[in-house]
Amino acid sequence: MVTDSKAKIREFLARFFQDLNLTDDEDIFALGFINSLFAMQLVLFVESEFGFTVEDNDLDIENFRTLNAMAALIERKTAAQPIV
Repeated sequence: MVTDSKAKIREFLARFFQDLNLTDDEDIFALGFINSLFAMQLVLFVESEFGFTVEDNDLDIENFRTLNAMAALIERKTAAQPIV
């Protein structure tokens, strides 16, 4: 699942940034790709694509800084969801 989530996030980012070739640990904020408005778009994408709500305490830049960090957040949040 982690690989799938990283691929989906890469796909999303590629829609906005041409020739984006991120490694899993590259800091997308330090690279200058993300501003505050786009950060909110990224949060909304993660919520809708992976089916959970990003709570206030999850709105930490460390959870969105790298592909690995986002995949870890997604894994934590989806593992905590009750099976329906």
